[in-house]
Amino acid sequence: MAYNVGKPQSWASYPSDPPFVHSKDPVTQKTAQTSVTSIYQTHIAGYWRNVTVTWGKNAMNYSLGITVDSVDQNNIVYTCKIDIKPWHFWAKKGYKCLEVDGSQLEAYWDLKSAKFLGSPEPVSDYYVALVADNEVVLLLGDNKKKAYKRTKARPPLAEPVIFYKKENVFGKKSFSTRARFDQRKRDHDIVVESATTGGKDPEMWISIDGIILVHIQNLQWKFRGNQTVMVNKHPVEVFWDVHAWLFCAPGTHHGLFIFKSSCELEGNDDENDSSLSESLCDGSECSGNSRYFSVDGHAKAGVEFCLFLYAWKIE
Repeated sequence: MAYNVGKPQSWASYPSDPPFVHSKDPVTQKTAQTSVTSIYQTHIAGYWRNVTVTWGKNAMNYSLGITVDSVDQNNIVYTCKIDIKPWHFWAKKGYKCLEVDGSQLEAYWDLKSAKFLGSPEPVSDYYVALVADNEVVLLLGDNKKKAYKRTKARPPLAEPVIFYKKENVFGKKSFSTRARFDQRKRDHDIVVESATTGGKDPEMWISIDGIILVHIQNLQWKFRGNQTVMVNKHPVEVFWDVHAWLFCAPGTHHGLFIFKSSCELEGNDDENDSSLSESLCDGSECSGNSRYFSVDGHAKAGVEFCLFLYAWKIE
């Protein structure tokens, strides 16, 4: 079956950070809003399209937003927003229907028993399914059997692929997330720990699956850098920029960590690496603005994947 490819957006145009990100006022426990944004290449209504899934969490409740790109040159997006209320009597199960370029797209979700471990993205006991032309074009969560039973739709002819993930995390010394560097394997636990206060020289550790793979001493001199590490014999390049942790007011700006999968490391990719390095060292120092390179990612073998971790230190 021949598939058409819709025009992907540049990463700079993907969902922006929460409103407080560019504020000079310190972030507090009350204003902190963690978020996880993942972008998938998914085949819908005859085209590969970017589907953006954003999980959010603030002091009051959780939320889920889904946007689907049009293939129209005007960059139209179709949005479905779901508020996950904390009240016991509110049914965290539902259905919505939206029209995408003249075709019907159905969203089903069941979050009644969803388990959360700090992150706004559930870790188990849930599903979110998108259905087009009686086909489950995107399925999130581990309750796959329940999803197929409810939607009465068939599995996708072409599997969707995640190629971008961005997460805002808040903490004092430790920041954690999960990512899958190989589409065919499991998620990996990623933890960034730091010691930037006290009498000793500042240090930083980055561990994956409990193994410390990056240890930076004298962090005040090495607050920007990159290193290639091996994760289950799979090369992953790690970039970091924690200038704000050391030289900006606490809570006003974030540290940035970028994890690039091996797909981008193979072959001649000097141009992308150069652009990424420039974005980390663009001289903005404590500026809230960021510049990142564009990636034309389509659902195919060896799709590029990149994780952006924004680590906010709070008092």
